[in-house]
Amino acid sequence: MKLETFGRRNKNFPSLIDKRLGDAAPRWLFALGNLELLKLPKNALFCSIRTPGKVILAAYDLAARWRDEGRCVISGFHSPIEKECLKILLRGRQPIIICPARGLAGFRIPSAWKKPLVDGRLLIISRFSPAARRTDRQQSDERNRFVAALADKIVFAHIAPGGSLESLKESTSGWRMPCSVLDVSK
Repeated sequence: MKLETFGRRNKNFPSLIDKRLGDAAPRWLFALGNLELLKLPKNALFCSIRTPGKVILAAYDLAARWRDEGRCVISGFHSPIEKECLKILLRGRQPIIICPARGLAGFRIPSAWKKPLVDGRLLIISRFSPAARRTDRQQSDERNRFVAALADKIVFAHIAPGGSLESLKESTSGWRMPCSVLDVSK
């Protein structure tokens, strides 16, 4: 699979990126997989690293429902809960967009991703230079804003008080898009 590089003038560059991120928008994007997935309605999934048990089960149920409904899901799939949700989604046939908080040069495709990638239902896209190999806190935050900017709806499985996802939720509130936190009170 060939790494594709495309800039703001390319037809595949999502216009929402500039609109939502403004001066913080990347000039270039780097991708492996089916770029047509960027045109689909996308549900973003975020979850804090420390998550209560009842939220974990609700997040897994949500991932299974999205899988069964065929919804396109976008995430960094970095936190433990997000990783488990990705495993659930990979068992389906729906589109998935994965956004690593690093560049894609030398990126090893996990074996579970290879078939969905070949089948055209997986896109791995990064806003970071291919040479960016290490992930730090700033890159994770930038990646999360990038994921949110690409989405049509944001769902936070859990937001730890004072954490980076709390800041993300606040910063995206002016984007006029559906945003929710899983309700586990039922």
